[in-house]
Amino acid sequence: MIYYYVMFFPTEAMIASQLKPKSFGAYMARGSKKGSAELLAFAEIKGGFEDFFDWEYAKKKCVPHQGGRLKHSLYLSIYRVIENIPLEQYKKIYLVTKDGSTLPLGQEPYQKPKNWEGYGLYKELCPVSPFVASSLEPKAFADYIINDTGKKITVPAIIFSDVKHIDFDEREKTGNIGNMFDRDFDHLRDCIDQVIDQKDKITKTIDRSFDSKFTYQIVDTGFYIAKGKDILFYPMPTQEALKEIDYDWGKSANIFS
Repeated sequence: MIYYYVMFFPTEAMIASQLKPKSFGAYMARGSKKGSAELLAFAEIKGGFEDFFDWEYAKKKCVPHQGGRLKHSLYLSIYRVIENIPLEQYKKIYLVTKDGSTLPLGQEPYQKPKNWEGYGLYKELCPVSPFVASSLEPKAFADYIINDTGKKITVPAIIFSDVKHIDFDEREKTGNIGNMFDRDFDHLRDCIDQVIDQKDKITKTIDRSFDSKFTYQIVDTGFYIAKGKDILFYPMPTQEALKEIDYDWGKSANIFS
């Protein structure tokens, strides 16, 4: 059987594999060697649609090695991947820690975040990757990034997560977010103030090179995949839910302080 995976962090790629999702995540994080490697996230999709990707090539080349060892990965594309995937083709997404632990997230109907405070912090993951503040809730933010014809710069599709807000008055109440806000504290507050106070400042870039600081600790409501006018929502489990779902993954991701 061939599985089709879309890597959306830290790079963009369409990959065919004979490995099931959790085995694929462990392989991509660690390779064939033991030990820590890299954080990564991917989605499983249903293949065979349209004609941008070479599905026949995948069927021909994604076969067991001599001796029967499964084909771990076959790259089909490393460019303009998510813009060529219809949203209805997406299945679950998978969050992989550096030791290869893999957590699946399923889709739920989109709803505006219940803890909305008038601004959002978003880590764009694919195809661009800045960390931004915005006065728009997630669906409106995606629509602005993709469909606003008044902007000079747009993207045809986007995958992003929202990021936990810091308690500026009592930082210890923010919760377990690692060292994300240890630097540039004043810059962060200034960017948030701009999108709240300036009606013409809808988004403000906080950090253009934030990938090395991204951890699952900072994800707030969840992950979003948007294209056209539509959006998919993959909620992030709470700490309490994670203890029941997959405690080992939560520990590996440093979710539990």
